[in-house]
Amino acid sequence: MNKKILIVEDDSSMQEELKGLLENASYDTLILTDFLHAKEYILKTNPDLVLLDVNIPYLNGELLLKELRKESSVPVIILTSRASEIDEVLSISYGADDFITKPYNPTILLLRIQNVFKRVNQVKDKLKYRDLDVYQNRGVLTKDNLSIELTKNEMIIFLYLLNNQNRIVSRDELMSELWNNEEYINDNALTVNISRLRTKLKDF
Repeated sequence: MNKKILIVEDDSSMQEELKGLLENASYDTLILTDFLHAKEYILKTNPDLVLLDVNIPYLNGELLLKELRKESSVPVIILTSRASEIDEVLSISYGADDFITKPYNPTILLLRIQNVFKRVNQVKDKLKYRDLDVYQNRGVLTKDNLSIELTKNEMIIFLYLLNNQNRIVSRDELMSELWNNEEYINDNALTVNISRLRTKLKDF
């Protein structure tokens, strides 16, 4: 699924320029038009990233970001024609993930977006459970200086149990979760996967 980027920019020519650039890079785009209710629109549409211009109507970009951070951790890149260090410091202190000045280099902007997504994914990848570090994307569990590798199916089962640890999970639920992740296994295969997972975790 393509990442969805929301453009918060009141200059129509800049809106279209950014829209074209992002869509050519295979991102889905939204353009904010109701600046009076900008925060509410961002929260409602739940984009993967916001490109936020500083000079927008009603609430400037930095103050909008400050308000947004009270309710959302959505990645935000500030766009501004003001290149002062004070603006950059303010933007970062209010919770911006990056800051780029206009006129921007399109290639650099796309690289900045990629880097923000990479950092976000690295944070999302790591979970903590008691004394275990869980690296979802790599299928690795670590404890002290020890580590074990899980197969994709084992990690899906482990994460589902982890996210539902305060209740009994049925086999049907685990089967549904595996199918939702396009891992089409039967009941016997589920038994084998659970058995292997138990063996790996037993002495860990």
